[in-house]
Amino acid sequence: METLPIREAKASFSALIAAAENGRPTLVSRHGQPCAMIVPVADGARLYPTEMPNLANYLLALPGAFDFEVARDTTPLREVDFG
Repeated sequence: METLPIREAKASFSALIAAAENGRPTLVSRHGQPCAMIVPVADGARLYPTEMPNLANYLLALPGAFDFEVARDTTPLREVDFG
């Protein structure tokens, strides 16, 4: 993996993007310390998926998720006086 200081990374940004497209990540450093990494999209998507799974979507995807009926009692529980 190639390591570049920020100044060189800014000057050769197009080349860094081309390297990422070809599957080569690049580490960017500031004052000799790593501060960022330019990685291919597939690697970034694996680390940070764009669509996070959630319980509601999982339950809705189950077969027969809505194959039941609920009987509701519509009679009022008590009388309401608004006056």
